[in-house]
Amino acid sequence: MSKLAFDRVSRTLLVSGVLLWAVAGCGGGGGGGDGGGGGPTWTAGVFQPSSNFANRCAAPRSGIDPSTGRPYPDLTGQMLDENNWLRSWTHELYLWYSEVPDLNPALYTTPQYFDLLKTTATTPSGQPKDKFHFTYDTDEWIALSLGGTEVGYGVQFALLATTPPRQAVVAYVEPSQTASIGRGAEVLRVDGVDLVNDNTAAGVATLNAGLFPESVGESHTFVIRDVDGTQRTVTLIADEITSAPVQNVRTISTPTGLVGYLLFNDHIATAEDALVDAVNDLKAAGIQDLVLDIRYNGGGFLAIASELAYMIAGPTQTAGRTFELLQFNDKHPTTNPITGEPITPTPFANTTLGFSRPAGQPLPTLNLSRVYVLTGSGTCSASESIINGLRGVDVEVIQIGSTTCGKPYGFYPQDNCGTTYFSIQFRGVNAKNFGDYTDGFSPQNTVGVRGVLLPGCSVADDFTHELGDEEEGRLAVALNYRATGSCSVAPSGMMKPLAAAASEVHDAIIPKSPWRQNRIMRP
Repeated sequence: MSKLAFDRVSRTLLVSGVLLWAVAGCGGGGGGGDGGGGGPTWTAGVFQPSSNFANRCAAPRSGIDPSTGRPYPDLTGQMLDENNWLRSWTHELYLWYSEVPDLNPALYTTPQYFDLLKTTATTPSGQPKDKFHFTYDTDEWIALSLGGTEVGYGVQFALLATTPPRQAVVAYVEPSQTASIGRGAEVLRVDGVDLVNDNTAAGVATLNAGLFPESVGESHTFVIRDVDGTQRTVTLIADEITSAPVQNVRTISTPTGLVGYLLFNDHIATAEDALVDAVNDLKAAGIQDLVLDIRYNGGGFLAIASELAYMIAGPTQTAGRTFELLQFNDKHPTTNPITGEPITPTPFANTTLGFSRPAGQPLPTLNLSRVYVLTGSGTCSASESIINGLRGVDVEVIQIGSTTCGKPYGFYPQDNCGTTYFSIQFRGVNAKNFGDYTDGFSPQNTVGVRGVLLPGCSVADDFTHELGDEEEGRLAVALNYRATGSCSVAPSGMMKPLAAAASEVHDAIIPKSPWRQNRIMRP
């Protein structure tokens, strides 16, 4: 991730030993005052149309927009114009616009002002109602969403403990990488700093710099302990990494037939092609059941979720049915305010939509009446819509893992002056008009705070086995549940026990770019 991207997006930071989502400041400079002079005088409760301020930029771009092939629309303006646009745009489109404090836009920099333009209400469990409000440098967003590229090592870390004694392990490694590090490897030191115990400001800064590189070519040294107990030193060099959203597609033989497995990590454009190939392979193999591993999938394009849900369920269960219906704020009861079209249900897509395959090709189907999903706290938004959409047409969803993040909301990304803004604009409901899962979905035997309960088993993540290995904790429990209907048998080698009795599963934190925890619509 480049320095500019770091300045503009939410990052996972270890601050005084505590892991926090923090939004760093971005350009625009300056501070309060009148934002450079000129512009309308702020009056609380009075909002001009956002179009009056759109594309009036303190630092207008020049040249051709690579995403459209047309010149950038930017005009010379001021920071105050950008803030006035944010204020009016939020008032027009934000789902909970009436809960947003009306703050004088001349007193804040851009886009820090945007950080304040959201509700402060909480869910029944006490979590923030709006947990997903962020910005991206537009060029970085386009590269990430369409190609799945960002700066890193191709190594996804999982944080099991974020205060000393900390614990960080490798969740998975992108298949394109040849990094000398694998799933379950525990990070002990980063560039000489003790990750487990160091709590100095300088040490925390070093840990952040090593775990979350900003620029291609950065080199950082890690002391790790492999699953077999071997301790060694490895050097990782940051590069532009292309995510492989679908991995480990395979079949598993059982006494009652073949079970398919696929790991689905990101709803990015390239996932369309990979999912079609995966379903074609599983269909040709003749699987009787599917285990869909979305424990690390924070979301992305909703339309790809619709495609996958259709490929799982098939035409008989989905024909003419709603996958998800978008509900905007009360100013827009019948018309989609972004597209200008009547609000109609998003169907189960039965053909490709042109993300990474030509549009209009028939999608393959597995025609399953049930699916096993492996989940974690990183299962979010568009991934949760797969669960909710299938439940809406009576496909049985059996959940193995831990409570999902709880985000039945989404938005259309909006660029203004080189920053793309993500502000909650709609709620999604399924064919049964259900979308109330702000505290997530939880397996039936979850202990502690729970969301909407589904059949299945609460199981901690097992970093001692590779994803897709039949002995890996969550997959093993899914296979056992399929055979016995029970959560009582724990597989060997798990790092933590099942939560079927009295223990509570505390899931790892999977630090990913914030856009990957969302339901993204294409205008």
